[in-house]
Amino acid sequence: MAALRPSTLVERGRTLLASRPLGRTNAAVRLGGAIAGVLVVFALVGPSVSPYDPTAQLLEARLEGPSLAHPLGTDALGRDIATRLAYGARVSLALAVAATLVRLVIGTTVGLLAATGGRLVDTVLMRLVDVQLAFPGLVLALVIAGVLGPSLRNVVIALSLVGWASYARVVRGSVLSIRERPFVRSAKLHGTPWHRLVRRHLLPHLVSPVLVLATLNVGTVVLAVAGLSYLGLGAQPPTPEWGTMIANGRNYLRAAPWIVTAPGVAIMLTVISFNLLGDGLRDALDPDHLEDRQRRRT
Repeated sequence: MAALRPSTLVERGRTLLASRPLGRTNAAVRLGGAIAGVLVVFALVGPSVSPYDPTAQLLEARLEGPSLAHPLGTDALGRDIATRLAYGARVSLALAVAATLVRLVIGTTVGLLAATGGRLVDTVLMRLVDVQLAFPGLVLALVIAGVLGPSLRNVVIALSLVGWASYARVVRGSVLSIRERPFVRSAKLHGTPWHRLVRRHLLPHLVSPVLVLATLNVGTVVLAVAGLSYLGLGAQPPTPEWGTMIANGRNYLRAAPWIVTAPGVAIMLTVISFNLLGDGLRDALDPDHLEDRQRRRT
């Protein structure tokens, strides 16, 4: 079968995507995107419309159950749970996106260098990746955050340093399969500079696998941020954050279960939504899957 040029591949991808929009490709994309969209809107709009201060203490209203005044109840210091949940969504989602972007940049750079830098560079970098993957991610992040000290910035640093290796392996594998294609070999024979070769011929083919991995990572990072904050290494009182809210309510599970239930459900929905979105994108952006679907339709 004759090899396709990059422009032909791009045009075929555009034709397939245009024939069936991404949002209509499968239920996972629709459901995951809808839940994630609601969470983002809640994080952006919720703090603005709430009449309560997320850190103000109203002891006369402490441990009140859900009501019209406090739809999700109040905590042990009389703070409105719904307001703190909205502010916590901002913190948790922002930290997750920041850590995921740092992971993506580091991992993509390492993967590209390993795949295009020669055997020695590949061996050194991939052994470094193997060492990083040999340690449980959350445990290593816990150690790094503990050494750096409790703060949101240090949580992002810790989670970024332990999560880039998966990106490096995915990028390296993709580049190794792409670089042997005729259009890449032809570009090398014509003396195309390395940076131009990467920008024009390699990076466009890495968008799909990296995007899927990053989408799946967001939910994982939200869970990790909540775990580190629960242990006291992330957000510090009175900053509202989902993991910290659960930690503050663990002593009131019987008297006021809504303190823990609200942030717990928020974390669960976030992880589920981004997992669904990532799985749906993986199916939708898989070229073979798209071509098979288009072939069945025709």
